[in-house]
Amino acid sequence: MTSQASIAAVLLLTASGLLINPVCAGPTLVGFASLPADSFITGPTSGQFLSADPNGRTAPFVDRQPVQGFSALLAAGDGGFLGLSDNGFGAQTDSADALLFVHALQLDFRTESGGNGTVRVTSSTPLSDPNRLIGFPIVAERTHYPNGSGDIPVAPAIAAGRLLTGADLDRESFRRDAEGNFWFGDEFGPFLVHTNAGFEIIGPAIPTPGVQAPQNPFLGTGAPNLPTSRGFEGMAMSPDGWTLYPMLEGTVDGDPAGTLRILKFDIRSRAYSDARWLYPLDPPGVAIGDFTQLNDTQFLVIERDKDQGAAARHKKVYLIDLTDLDANGRLRKTELVDLLAIADPFDLNRDGGSTFRFPFVTIESVLPIDAHTLLIANDNNYPFSIGRGPDIDHNEFILVRIDQPLKLPVPLPPT
Repeated sequence: MTSQASIAAVLLLTASGLLINPVCAGPTLVGFASLPADSFITGPTSGQFLSADPNGRTAPFVDRQPVQGFSALLAAGDGGFLGLSDNGFGAQTDSADALLFVHALQLDFRTESGGNGTVRVTSSTPLSDPNRLIGFPIVAERTHYPNGSGDIPVAPAIAAGRLLTGADLDRESFRRDAEGNFWFGDEFGPFLVHTNAGFEIIGPAIPTPGVQAPQNPFLGTGAPNLPTSRGFEGMAMSPDGWTLYPMLEGTVDGDPAGTLRILKFDIRSRAYSDARWLYPLDPPGVAIGDFTQLNDTQFLVIERDKDQGAAARHKKVYLIDLTDLDANGRLRKTELVDLLAIADPFDLNRDGGSTFRFPFVTIESVLPIDAHTLLIANDNNYPFSIGRGPDIDHNEFILVRIDQPLKLPVPLPPT
């Protein structure tokens, strides 16, 4: 069953009232699919700079690239989805041989009425800079990788194709614009990165006004004002495809503690506006995982704590409206889903329970399927995270039905 047919079956049963057990109230699991953690594609040897063999995985991965976890999802025109792989192995210093892929996925959800619960990767395309447009030196231009003793030559495929790696960018979000091109939110700059439909860079990386992270290649002797790996974790796109709303994961020096900036970027003019919103993190110490637009003013935000498994306490999806501010000028938020307490009347993940938990360190994708259904996925931080245990986490994709209808554009944006 294709992704499109699988989801269509869920939506038909949901609309008819046949899918949800009448005794269940609140968010309910209506679809489940999983991609094994140890999923690889052919490519340059990766994992050469991992300091140990985590979770029993022996690195390097010779002539292979892990599919990785997913930092963002988009609907694709064939009824499937595009999945943005994580940037590598967790840090700039160990990811110079990890390619930055966008994978085409077909999801066969297990539902009350059937489905296998499987995920198929149908193609994998790396980001590249064939025309030298990104504006700063990349790994592909070097003779040797910049890690460790610097005695490992850069793979010929990376050099010849000017393929981007996890030492060049840390893209954690992406959107397709009205022209069919793609925009990526990066954490190292933080930058906005523009590519064509083939994921080739088509313009210089766009810096964030007044914000620089420690890995920013243009920092020089300047001082960063954003913590490491706290750039554009989430980025939303307006329904018409002409406006981006990048959201920082960390607090900029001088901003109120525990608040995150949401910015506004006009694609036509290639410029940020003066508009800015502050999103409050609560409780302290949590982080955001994704940021998705519903309509002209409303958005979804994933929040997650730093814990996993039984220790996880805060994994939630919130609704915000840019016109709804508190007395301090900060956005108000409404909880939609507690990802640690989802009804599972049909035991779709086959764990023997009637309550489903999504207890991962990083949950980084939320995508509305219809007014009552959300597609949510984790980033398994391959090969590190153990949220389910005892072995490494798989990549899980869940469909969650919510009672409160979302106000989506009618019709939905074309894909």
